[in-house]
Amino acid sequence: NLDWRGAVQMSDSWKFQVKGKVQGVWFRESTRQQAERLELCGYAINCPDGSVEVLACGEPGSIEALAEWLHHGPPMARVTSVTRVPFAGVCPDSFTTR
Repeated sequence: NLDWRGAVQMSDSWKFQVKGKVQGVWFRESTRQQAERLELCGYAINCPDGSVEVLACGEPGSIEALAEWLHHGPPMARVTSVTRVPFAGVCPDSFTTR
């Protein structure tokens, strides 16, 4: 599926909220590395409440692989919960952290 610019259209988009010890443990950067390995677009950002918000856009199988990884994250993280909701907005064309 190609759109008018020749880019592959994203087939699925989800927003995740990851809670626990997920800030100050390389969670966002590790998430970016996983997402790029899985060829996903989106972002990982720190939230004021201490959680990390992750937007993942791409193939459903790749999103499921990232979702599974988010439940444990990098070695120093201690994930206590992961929630997800469908995302209907415009997805970025790469994966970033902020």
